[in-house]
Amino acid sequence: MAAGTWVKLEQKGDGPGARSSHAITLVGDTAYAFGGEFTPRVPVDNAMYAFDLKSQCWSSLDAAGDVPPPRVGVSMASVGATVYMFGGRDQDHKELNELYSFHTETGTWTLLSSGAGEGPPHRSYHSMVADAEGGKVYVFGGCGDAGRLNDLWAYDVAAGKWEALPSPGEACKPRGGPGLAVAGGKVWVVYGFSGEELDDVHCYDPATGAWSTVETTGGTDKPSPRSVFCAAGIGKHVVVFGGEVDPSDLGHLGAGKFSAEAFALDTETGAWARLDDASEHHPGPRGWCAFSAGEVGGRRGLLVYGGNSSTNDRLDDIYFFTPPLAP
Repeated sequence: MAAGTWVKLEQKGDGPGARSSHAITLVGDTAYAFGGEFTPRVPVDNAMYAFDLKSQCWSSLDAAGDVPPPRVGVSMASVGATVYMFGGRDQDHKELNELYSFHTETGTWTLLSSGAGEGPPHRSYHSMVADAEGGKVYVFGGCGDAGRLNDLWAYDVAAGKWEALPSPGEACKPRGGPGLAVAGGKVWVVYGFSGEELDDVHCYDPATGAWSTVETTGGTDKPSPRSVFCAAGIGKHVVVFGGEVDPSDLGHLGAGKFSAEAFALDTETGAWARLDDASEHHPGPRGWCAFSAGEVGGRRGLLVYGGNSSTNDRLDDIYFFTPPLAP
């Protein structure tokens, strides 16, 4: 497979700074970032930051409405001009379950759900992805009040309500830090941590309501077990980058061994491919990043921001990866 391209983006203006366990999502030519930590387990702030991909300039937004408290292990996804944010863990290490929306045109936060029974139970280090065409936002897995989870939920943007989707069953172990992507009209759960790093793949078909375990191929081109990596659906592929491949004995307080590799799963064939890199700039090994599928300069790819390094230092750089994928 041909080499992909990493581009390191310049950062100007008032940016979030170094952090991990945060979230980022794209609306048009603007990336929105929220949450995260610089010191382990300590949320940095609750500002919403905007990064203009054309000018490569940050700004801290004057947000109004139901502004969420600071949190780590949070997720975001966008549909149209609206950013959706769910869950996370607060400064008292409590798991959260609120769903907020942030309207990018007005700079207004709205609390959409928070009560028991209104949506997914409390959690952090889960995964969230938008199916913009279907008008839904999906939430899967993560660390709940009583351990790791493997449930899948969908929020219908137009109807303004949550739906608990069928359970994937015992084949899909409860996990934190999984990859979650929409590709080929299906929802894909890739890898994650269940007390050990996993390398399994599962998919949910919204059309039939059925789960299936996906047998993948690729040999040495198949990624090793990992969690807290970047994952994005790009066309018929699920692209993954980085992640923790060997956890630290200190758990969340320490840095494990991180990967610097990128791979693509062809969801039609189940074949993994290693994405070679011929770039002058490369993010290097990292995990716990903020990431999002998106488009920069007309090229579809993966935006990667910050994260944790192998030295347990939080990172503040931004890269865009264009993978060499056939349609």
